[in-house]
Amino acid sequence: MQYRYAYDASRVFKKFLIPPSGDLPAALSLITIRAHNIWKIMKAVLGLEDGHFVVGEGFGVEGERAGELVFNTQMTGYMESLTDPSYFGQILMFTFPLIGNYGVDARNFQNSNVCALGCITREICEKPAAGPSIRSFFEENRLLGITNIDTRALTIRLRVNGTMRAALVVGSDDGEYAVALARRTPTICDIAPIPEVSCREAYRIEGIGKKIAVIDLGIKKNMLTSLSERRGDLYVFPHDVTSDKILACKPDALFVSNGPGDPKQATQAIRCVRDLLGQMPVFGICMGNQISALAVGGETYKLRFGHRGANQPVRYKDGRIFITTQNHGFCVDPQSLPEGCEITYSNVNDFTVEGFENKDLCLTTVQFHPEAHGGPRDTEAHFFNALFRRIA
Repeated sequence: MQYRYAYDASRVFKKFLIPPSGDLPAALSLITIRAHNIWKIMKAVLGLEDGHFVVGEGFGVEGERAGELVFNTQMTGYMESLTDPSYFGQILMFTFPLIGNYGVDARNFQNSNVCALGCITREICEKPAAGPSIRSFFEENRLLGITNIDTRALTIRLRVNGTMRAALVVGSDDGEYAVALARRTPTICDIAPIPEVSCREAYRIEGIGKKIAVIDLGIKKNMLTSLSERRGDLYVFPHDVTSDKILACKPDALFVSNGPGDPKQATQAIRCVRDLLGQMPVFGICMGNQISALAVGGETYKLRFGHRGANQPVRYKDGRIFITTQNHGFCVDPQSLPEGCEITYSNVNDFTVEGFENKDLCLTTVQFHPEAHGGPRDTEAHFFNALFRRIA
C-alpha cells in the first residue's frame, strides 16, 4: 500500500490511500494542497547508461537534462553545491535524505546561477525554517529535480560501477527513453565546460594589500572572499588568458581556481601557468592543483566516483589530519610528478594526492577546498594565511 499525506480541500491534514493504478483520490485531484502552496504532482524518471532507471516525483519544471551523474555526501550546504561551477555538466545527487530544511538564501550562492544540470534527493522539505522552499526556487528558476527515490541505492551503484552518464526527465516516466538519452550524451571528458563558467572579461576586486592575479576556471565566490578578506588586490582573468597579460598587471602571486571537467582540456591555462612558474609564487585549489601538476610535467587521471562532500579526511605531511570539503572527479598521479615536487597532503581514505609543492618554483597547491562553503573551515587559515605570508 502507498499513502500520501496532504491537506484535503477543506485544508484538513489527512492520509490518502494511493490505489495500485497510481491515481490519487478524486478529493486530491492530482493536486497536493498545503498551507500556502499548491503544486502539481509530476512524474519523473532518471535513466542511467547501464540500463537502470528509477521513477520518482518531479519538482521544478518539466523538461530533460543529461550529463554525468555524481553524488555529494554532505549534510548541509545544498545551495552552495548546486551553485558551485565545478558541477557544471553534471546531475547532482545528495546522499543525505532531506534537503531544503533551511530554505534558499542567495547569500550562500557560489555563482549567480545554479550550475548543476539537475537535483536528485530522497526528500525535499516543503516548509523550511526560513526563506523560499527548494520547490518554489526550482519552479521560479525553471530547474529540474526528482525526489521520492532511493538515493542510497543509487549511490551504491555508482560506488561499485563508477560515475556514469544519466538523463533526468521530468514530466514522463518512460525509463527506456531516459536510458537511451543517457547513452547518447557525451562524457564529461568530451565536453568543454570551463569556458561556460569562466568570466568573459578580466575584472578587478580592489584591495589595499598584495596584488594577486587569479585565473578563473569557474571560481567559487567564497574563494574570492577568502582572498579579499586578507586585503588582496585581485585581478581576475578568464580561463584563456596569456602569461603576457598577467605579467602586465605586475602581480605578487598567481592563484589558479577550481573548475569543472577534465583538466587536460584547459590547454591555455596549463601553458600560462607553465610560463609563469619561477617568475612569481603560484597557488592552486582543486582544478588549480591539477593544472599546476600538468604544467610541471605531471599527469592526471579520472577517479572511479570522485570526492564530493564535506567530510573528506586528509593527512598533512607533518601527520596532522584535517576534515575537508571536496568536489572533484580527477586527481594527480603521484608517480608522474617530477623531481623537486613534494606531496604535502594525501587522502586518508584512498591515499590519493590532496596537495603538493615545489619550493624551487614557489608552487603550492591543494586538491580540497579550504574556503569551504559549505563544509568545515579547518584548513582555511592554514592555506590562505600561508599564501599571504609567502608573498609578504
